[in-house]
Amino acid sequence: MKRKHKTYSKPKRPFDKVRIDEEARIKKEFGLKNKREIWKAEANVGSIREKAKKLISAKPEEQGALFNQLKKIGIKVDSIADVLSLNKEDYLKRRLQSVLVTKKMATTSKGARQLITHKKVLIDEKVVNRPSYIVPIVLENKISLKVSKKKPAGKKEESGLEIPETGAKADVNETQAKIKEEVEEIKNE
Repeated sequence: MKRKHKTYSKPKRPFDKVRIDEEARIKKEFGLKNKREIWKAEANVGSIREKAKKLISAKPEEQGALFNQLKKIGIKVDSIADVLSLNKEDYLKRRLQSVLVTKKMATTSKGARQLITHKKVLIDEKVVNRPSYIVPIVLENKISLKVSKKKPAGKKEESGLEIPETGAKADVNETQAKIKEEVEEIKNE
């Protein structure tokens, strides 16, 4: 089995006030669970930038492959300079949690996160329960919410009697009377 490595690195200066304030703003804006999610986005953007730096002197076809890859996930780039100017907010906007809010399927980003973790969001008729899922442009229009099924009107008890869910006192009294009669019959036998 392949060993799983960390996909982020912690900040070098843990108590930098400016960075802490910026991370708190981003965390609130995108409804993130913790700052680790911001650090993961930074690491992903950093790896994209590293690829772009290696492709500065490469052929235009190779650069075009990177641009197409980024366009598929919804990041608009046309040159190496655009790729190098990417920031973590651009990447965080492509998360499923953020896409749900922009498409008005959820009112807040925290509400969107709850819908996703409770498996209420379908992408191409498949349940996705990761708020950090990066939504490709192709699948963005195939996002839907799961339709809830209505529960049946009555429940079956062990005795076989159907208990209505109307809550009317007359129905409850009749049901209790039937149960008492059954209990008495069982005792008499």
